[in-house]
Amino acid sequence: MTHSIEDICAPVALCFRNTGSPKSPIGYRMNITRLNHLQGMLAFVHAVSAGSFTAAAARMGVSKSAVGKSVAKLEAQLGVRLFDRTTRSLGLTAEGSLYYASCAKILDELAHAQSALAHRRQQASGPLRVSLPVSFGRRWVLPVLLDVAERHPLLRLDLSFTDRPVDLVDEGIDLAVRIGDPGDSASLACRGLGRQRSVPCASPAYFARRGRPRTPEQLREHDCIVFARGGRVAPWLLADDNGSPLAAAVRAAHTIGHGDALLDAAVAGLGIAYLSTWLAADALRAGRLETVLAERAIDDMPINVLWPHSRALAPKVRVTVDALVGRFTPAPPWAGDAA
Repeated sequence: MTHSIEDICAPVALCFRNTGSPKSPIGYRMNITRLNHLQGMLAFVHAVSAGSFTAAAARMGVSKSAVGKSVAKLEAQLGVRLFDRTTRSLGLTAEGSLYYASCAKILDELAHAQSALAHRRQQASGPLRVSLPVSFGRRWVLPVLLDVAERHPLLRLDLSFTDRPVDLVDEGIDLAVRIGDPGDSASLACRGLGRQRSVPCASPAYFARRGRPRTPEQLREHDCIVFARGGRVAPWLLADDNGSPLAAAVRAAHTIGHGDALLDAAVAGLGIAYLSTWLAADALRAGRLETVLAERAIDDMPINVLWPHSRALAPKVRVTVDALVGRFTPAPPWAGDAA
């Protein structure tokens, strides 16, 4: 064993700090006595394993006299001699042999406990509070988080689904996935997961009944299903003839404030909806929806994962961010599903 006083005694000394009241000299003396006893145990074990006080001192990085004094104090506290000392050798007494076996076991257990704690600090463990957009989070982020939790059994997921702005620092959130401008908060770190692309979609039955608009301007002649929340209608951003973003003017036949409900309404044939490709991917692949004006589609908003700088080094945050980036880049899992 090569334990040092700093490695063993200093952490253990913390365990005794609450002995007695903070102002109690009795409690303080008990702390010092116990710490000296631990130091004496360590010096004693090193002296036995090294074969001499000189070798023990070299191993511990202290003077030979310091080792001798620690062992002498230990013997005084125990009321027994641990060593038979001669000028040529250092042998254990019967009591010393018994005591050595116990001390060696105790110090090994302390070293093992420290090693286990150090290993735990490097593992993804504890509660992970994550804020996710409602539809996007359930469809695309949740499977990644479930996989992370399965690979890290000490991790405990605490997930909330909301499309409202969340203050990560004030609300104690470890990380969040956001669609839209992440802002420039100095308290947050950010990594990009990709960009959202939205495109007008409708069911084959609707297009068979009403025809297809050929230009953004013709959308005003169709039944459109718009997304709105808090009285604000989300714009339909399409590229103009020069490739610049243009908010197309549409006629709202229906207004819906939930992404999945918007998708369901489009699949049901109620009209044309401006849908994110990540939301419409399955329906497009299955033929329940078709795109229109797809050549005008643009990447309208970024998708990011954010976390407070104060949690930047936490293993639970690091492994989760790495898993998300690995899943969504260089191409998102729904890429290529929209025509």
